[in-house]
Amino acid sequence: MKLLTVAIPCYNSQDYMDHAIKTALVGGEDVEIILIDDGSTDDTPAIADKFQEKYPDIIRVIHQENKGHGGAVNTGIKEAKGRYFKVLDSDDWFDREAFLQVLEVLKDLTDNRKMVDLFLVNYVYEKVSENKSKSISYSNVMPVGKMFTWKHCKHFAMSQNILMHAAIYRTKMLRNSGLELPEHTFYVDNLFVYNPLPYVKTMYYMDVDMYRYYIGREDQSVNEKVMISRIDQQIRVNKLMIDAYDLTKIDNEPLQNYMVKYLDMIMLVSTALLVKIGTPESLAERDELWDYLKKNPGMYKLVNKRMWLKLAQRRSAAGNGFIKLVYTLAQKFFGFN
Repeated sequence: MKLLTVAIPCYNSQDYMDHAIKTALVGGEDVEIILIDDGSTDDTPAIADKFQEKYPDIIRVIHQENKGHGGAVNTGIKEAKGRYFKVLDSDDWFDREAFLQVLEVLKDLTDNRKMVDLFLVNYVYEKVSENKSKSISYSNVMPVGKMFTWKHCKHFAMSQNILMHAAIYRTKMLRNSGLELPEHTFYVDNLFVYNPLPYVKTMYYMDVDMYRYYIGREDQSVNEKVMISRIDQQIRVNKLMIDAYDLTKIDNEPLQNYMVKYLDMIMLVSTALLVKIGTPESLAERDELWDYLKKNPGMYKLVNKRMWLKLAQRRSAAGNGFIKLVYTLAQKFFGFN
């Protein structure tokens, strides 16, 4: 059995997939790389097939009709043969030294029969066009270099959400969680991390900058203009997160606190984008989103504890200006789009 499956969803990725694949190949025979060609119309299928021909014991290619990022990740989870599962987007890459260190620790844990449900690393926003990078670390939140549980986690700052880039899941646990991402929908990486969390009992964190997250392409899904054009999909994912769990019934307090914080962040992003659009229709959508959350008064009370989220709901120029300011400051500080 392979130690780790790295699933790389590829859609018209001919210009950058090469780099992503080569950084994953550093793992050698311990790693299974699944290239999911998601109905590409450029040279992506041919490039993927050439890699499979060259590395038949490491790389598998799956060609499928276009299902979107979520559909490609679903395929990766279904087909994975590794004990652990990691998604690597085709325009991102692994730091080679950090990746090898992570594999060593995963191997040691496995050899000692210490399987963890969620293995975490740092990720780095790489804004290549501006020669800027920003590392997101959890060293002040989680124990470093040891197994731990939710009760050992300290307060997560606004910037320290566990994104897909940081997460390596135990494959069996991921399947047991019943995760099924919606097809033809962007921003499902939030569901990929959020939905399995109540199934996570044990964790391990390495303070290394392994995942390099590329920021800067005009057509990238996290580009603000693109996000605004796809606001319906952002709202869909937001509502799916609301529907996923009644957070008032999560009896693990540190886990509950973290999941509330994650939902807070998504509510903030959705609200800020709708306010930035600024039309009567988008502001009505903002109100409808919060009304959707209010259908569960307990959930609404949990999420609505923070002052800036209370202000985000105000139907006033001051409230709208405040939420846009918070979002703009976060953009500049973290460089996320």
